Amino acid sequence: MTSATPAPTPEENARLAACVEVGKLLTASLRLPEILECIMQQVSRLIEAENWSLLLRDEESGALRFEVVVGVDAALLRGVTLPRGVGIAGHVAEHGEPLLLPDVHADPRFHREIDRRTGFTSQSIVCLPLRIRGRVLGVIEVINPADMERFAERDLPTLRILADYAAIALQNARDVEAIRRLSITDEYTGLYNARYLHDLLDQMIPEKAEEPGPLFSLVFADIDNFKRVVDSHGHLLGSQVLKEVGRTMALALGPNDTLVKYGGDEYVFVLPGRDKSEARQLITQILETIAATTYLARDPDPVRVTASFGICTYPADGLSKKEILLRADAALYSVKNSTKNGVAVV
Repeated sequence: MTSATPAPTPEENARLAACVEVGKLLTASLRLPEILECIMQQVSRLIEAENWSLLLRDEESGALRFEVVVGVDAALLRGVTLPRGVGIAGHVAEHGEPLLLPDVHADPRFHREIDRRTGFTSQSIVCLPLRIRGRVLGVIEVINPADMERFAERDLPTLRILADYAAIALQNARDVEAIRRLSITDEYTGLYNARYLHDLLDQMIPEKAEEPGPLFSLVFADIDNFKRVVDSHGHLLGSQVLKEVGRTMALALGPNDTLVKYGGDEYVFVLPGRDKSEARQLITQILETIAATTYLARDPDPVRVTASFGICTYPADGLSKKEILLRADAALYSVKNSTKNGVAVV
């Protein structure tokens, strides 16, 4: 005679329900903030502790940024980052293994700055990595669990599951962003492509409005005699020249400006808030820098090129996307068909 399996306790049912709820959200939504917020709400509901936080890891620098905070004023930690490897969280992010510390003040890795910033007193910490495909994307921290021994036995398995869910959500969001970036960037130069330009202009120019949108200048650019570069160096090195020229242009731009690889050897600048005079001043500087720069500098046969530019300004030169694109293009070709290596303004 076999004994009956004991019925799940209310606590076990709650943990199962939490995991099911987060799992359902993962399959129904790609909105990362919503998913992470849901995960941390479940953590705070299931686990007895004083506060909880989720930190995301920067892929390049390895720094950790507070993304979701529960239990203290989130505004106090908004935008706060921990340098790579700093603190318990930094150690876990670097090594990819969880830490359960009943007395943080006995551990030299403990970083006191966060307590000073929030006025909170940390005594014990549980920190788990958000790990997927061999990479750590962030960490979850639980501060001052009510009973560390009980936590390890009862709560840690559930927290591991929720951390895995958070890692899946993060990776899904990054995969989607990578696909989106591929659809709006040029494969050779890494700059935005024509699709992105048209979407951007659709946002900037009201289709039907009593008042036009904010002022901006639009600039078409074209490398002069680029066919000679391709004929002498081939398509592969020609593409490298396009990339290097794009980098020269991009380095001269401000944080609100946009550079687009439009097609062939053409580029388009969108310069919000810049009138014709300001746009011409910037573009003249770029023209001079291009002419003074040696491209393919490591190649046995380096290249010098020049470029031509055409400038128009919205809304003065057109109230529609089509109008300003045509007018800037016409200004460009007035230079291409005459002097080249110059700037024309509508």
